Amino acid sequence: MSDEFFKHESAYVDEGAKVGKGTRIWHFSHVMGKAEIGEGCNLGQNVFVANHTRVGNHVKIQNNVSLYEGVILEDYVFCGPSMVFTNVKTPRSAFPRNTSDDYYETTIKYGASIGANATIVCGVTIGKWAFVAAGAVVTKNVPDYALVAGVPAKIIGWVCQCGEALAVTADSETAKCASCNRTYRKAESGEMDIYHEEAEVGQ
Repeated sequence: MSDEFFKHESAYVDEGAKVGKGTRIWHFSHVMGKAEIGEGCNLGQNVFVANHTRVGNHVKIQNNVSLYEGVILEDYVFCGPSMVFTNVKTPRSAFPRNTSDDYYETTIKYGASIGANATIVCGVTIGKWAFVAAGAVVTKNVPDYALVAGVPAKIIGWVCQCGEALAVTADSETAKCASCNRTYRKAESGEMDIYHEEAEVGQ
């Protein structure tokens, strides 16, 4: 076991895998040899990380999550328990899709959270600080700071970096988080964008 990261004795980290300093890999998890995992991450029980996946720094992956080839998690992403990624849009047992050209890339951007039991259909991008509600099925791109829910997932609101919902009305141009006082304004696209100096992550 590397002195740089912790691996439970029941977990497997294949030769060649890149795992950053301070990362913890818990019971019955498996990291394949061409995976890349950053620093300070936490992989819960029964997590699978396939070849050619990239996990940034300070990512939290809860129990029973599989990262298949083509999945990219940027820094500070949260993956809730038993949420699901896919990497093939038209799977057939009789016609295997088993090369990199068959797999769609899915990107979860900085700070985004995915709730328990959500499903992320491959080929989408989930924007920075976005929040996918538990049980949602995401079939298209999610904007920065958006709160999405339902099957298929639709935008039902906007969230602060700290995770609290923002009080945004059709007439309002700005919104202030009641929890941390970060302030946001609407962009021309109708999406929310932070417009004051950001506090440090973790504050």
